[in-house]
Amino acid sequence: MTIIQSNTDRKWLPLYEALASDVRLRILDLLAEGPMNVKELAQALGLSSAIVTMHTKKLETGGLIRSELIRRGGGTHKMCSLAASRVEMALPEPGGAERTSRDCQEVAIPIGHYTRCDVHPTCGLATTDSVIGQFDDPRYFFEPGRMNAQILWFGHGFVEYRIPNYVLPGQALEEIELSLEIGSEAPGTRENWPSDIHFYLNDTLLGVWTSPGDPGDGRGLLTPKWWTVNQYGWLKMVRVTEEGTFIDGQRLSDVTLADIVMTRNDWTLRLEVPAGAAHVGGMTLYGEGFGNYNQDIVFRTYRRVGGQ
Repeated sequence: MTIIQSNTDRKWLPLYEALASDVRLRILDLLAEGPMNVKELAQALGLSSAIVTMHTKKLETGGLIRSELIRRGGGTHKMCSLAASRVEMALPEPGGAERTSRDCQEVAIPIGHYTRCDVHPTCGLATTDSVIGQFDDPRYFFEPGRMNAQILWFGHGFVEYRIPNYVLPGQALEEIELSLEIGSEAPGTRENWPSDIHFYLNDTLLGVWTSPGDPGDGRGLLTPKWWTVNQYGWLKMVRVTEEGTFIDGQRLSDVTLADIVMTRNDWTLRLEVPAGAAHVGGMTLYGEGFGNYNQDIVFRTYRRVGGQ
């Protein structure tokens, strides 16, 4: 397990929110004794599985626990376990902001604003009001109206986004951060439907995250009432630093900022499930108005300002 080293940067808000609950602290105490599934946690806490699922999602988003699918007793169980052994928070030092501060540039990319794609059924797009075109017809991914899409899904393939690069030559880039709600794409919905989702930046593979499934155990908090399939995903935060690439505070790969070839005007972000992956469970992207988090794809770059 790792030590989470945080500070007052707002990127750590999911961590602090995860800790700000008596129930979630009790869950951490229970998991310190060993992995447990949601049903076991619910029984120990005297709560419903739906309530415990909500709390474990917040703990997972904060990087405090991890979940994985394990075969046990003739069935498949989603087991939760601790992902960190300690949390350390560094408070600002007097004058520290003047000596070394960070400038952040943030761009929110709507789900439908991809610039290139190659998708294969099952697939489709929708706004919060209606489906764009027809289900399982990749041609509609080139429909002009796809710019208004707030959810998209495909069985395998990729979507690619171009993002403006506001880091000027000579500026010290310190970190790249990507935040998005994402999950697998099962026919209908299926909790046990793993998918190896590949994250590329400027054609450099940052790493692979295996989505556990396409949950259908309840409605997405924001998902429109008329929508009956993919309900919500997981809010994932990918960070590329000088030390490596991390997802929700856990090391994803050894790829560092120095490994990414910068271009002058833009970044190219590609999200892909290759047909040859070990787990080809597709991908669903949730934007504003769908899922549990009211956001599009959020891309941030941090650069150093001040003396070093």
